[in-house]
Amino acid sequence: MNHRHRQVLHAIFAHPEPANLAGGDVKAVLSEMGAEVEDRTGSRFAVTMKGHTALFHQPEHSLTKDDVRQLRRFLIDRGVDPQRDFPV
Repeated sequence: MNHRHRQVLHAIFAHPEPANLAGGDVKAVLSEMGAEVEDRTGSRFAVTMKGHTALFHQPEHSLTKDDVRQLRRFLIDRGVDPQRDFPV
């Protein structure tokens, strides 16, 4: 995982949640981590990781704080720990 992707992953887990994460950057990080990312209708994208699928809203500019929280919970439930697995 390159440095930019690591920064985005750590931003997802930052407190308070950032309000400027681009959907494309987040999807690139998820793909890099081995997740299957699929665009859906209605500005949504599906993420499948370790047998579980979640649907997220993809705004034109950046993810909302609620979307970042949901994404963080999804990654935590899949056992992702950025400090341990992907240190900066």
